[in-house]
Amino acid sequence: MSPDKRDRFGWEPLVKFAQQELNGHLVGQERTGFPRQVWRLCGEYGVLGLPLPIEYGGQGVDVKNTAVAMEAMGYGSRDNGLLAAINAHMWSCVVPIWKFGTEEQKRSLLPRLCSGEWIAAHAATEPEAGSDIFSLTTRAVRKGNNYVLNGRKMFILNAPVADLVVVFATVDPEHGAEGITGFIVEKGKPGMAVTRVIDKMGLRNALMGEIVFTNCEIPAQNRLGSEGNGSLMFQHSMHWERTLILAPHVGTMRRVLEKCVQYARRRRQFGQSIGKFQSVSNRIADMHMRVECARLLLYHAADILQQKTRLAPEASMAKLFISEAAVETYLDAIRIHGALGYTEELEFGEDLQDAIGTTIFSGTSDIQRQLIARHLGL
Repeated sequence: MSPDKRDRFGWEPLVKFAQQELNGHLVGQERTGFPRQVWRLCGEYGVLGLPLPIEYGGQGVDVKNTAVAMEAMGYGSRDNGLLAAINAHMWSCVVPIWKFGTEEQKRSLLPRLCSGEWIAAHAATEPEAGSDIFSLTTRAVRKGNNYVLNGRKMFILNAPVADLVVVFATVDPEHGAEGITGFIVEKGKPGMAVTRVIDKMGLRNALMGEIVFTNCEIPAQNRLGSEGNGSLMFQHSMHWERTLILAPHVGTMRRVLEKCVQYARRRRQFGQSIGKFQSVSNRIADMHMRVECARLLLYHAADILQQKTRLAPEASMAKLFISEAAVETYLDAIRIHGALGYTEELEFGEDLQDAIGTTIFSGTSDIQRQLIARHLGL
């Protein structure tokens, strides 16, 4: 990474940016609505286009340093929902357009997506197609120079605020995964409607919704990649997503660990600091190991993605371990702080609710285990 990039996207500058700019919209447990202005600040700083080439509005940062940057964002920002929205935008929407789009699509769309002017959503999941993603039923029928989309997408992050949606549909159900094709649909297109906002137990600023396509006619030039290439495109974007989507939680776990260490040194019971009791110190030691193991898996997966040698199980390993480590770490933080940890004041409960979601999206923990096992020949 060049010196100017290091000055802007290194650990300390990004932590400072996140602390100063990404927390002001938080008011206790309440939210003031999706923080569009904060989103734009992230775009102006360069976060929304970290790994993309400069000619498309990106910053040209390599994958490893992108991981470090997102980890720093998680350390500095308390809004896990906003960071989840950023990750959903970047890895499963911006990256596929960059990697599979035409030159015209890249030059037209990517600068707006990198600058924060636009927000993107990735619409693959359906009511009956989640883990079995290639059983989706949304249809795309060719009609002259257009395609007509019909179908229903469920649990779509960013759907209520998206300006652009990357949609996966089948052009031929009989071909299974080989019939899946990607499309780009911009907000306001007749026949596309966000029919509801779905409330969640956590990640509140990663707004989730349902999208319905009813005879939604889009030009053929809005197809992303070739017909039947959607399966490859989806797998490629999931490799990016599973590698990087939980980098912010590595930073959050580090911040929570530091807070627990400080508390264990300061809090006294029975004439000594509670950190002297093994029931507390053992938990903190486990938290520390989780953070270090999570960081090693994250960086290793990022290195492999940078080398572009293969779709690697390390991405699934990173996603699986970090998500479950985050849940355990926030539970331990609550236990160490006792009654205080159960209050809203310290926000550990909110971190825990956010972390539970990470064990589900981008492939559940059990799906990640299956992918890892398959790589081992099982």
